[in-house]
Amino acid sequence: MISFWILWIFNALMSLIPIYFFFIGLADGSVDSDNMGIWMILLAVVALIMGGTYWLKTKNQIKAAKVVLIIAAIPSILAIIFMSVAIFGDVRWN
Repeated sequence: MISFWILWIFNALMSLIPIYFFFIGLADGSVDSDNMGIWMILLAVVALIMGGTYWLKTKNQIKAAKVVLIIAAIPSILAIIFMSVAIFGDVRWN
């Protein structure tokens, strides 16, 4: 049960990233009618993952909720690993 909440909180924190970029894009005008549909789909997927996994947990489908959360967390984990290597690794990028 605790692993569900750890995964859910991790995904909730990672979900703040596209929401942040959406509002920044609204403020600077880069989110407009040309790409609003893409943004709405992206934000709907984020909301469906977060809401759907919580709904699965309330229906006692904790294993299914964990599978969805793990699949959703994979890109975030890979990005964190990449940034850690880029920042802390002794790598020359030129």
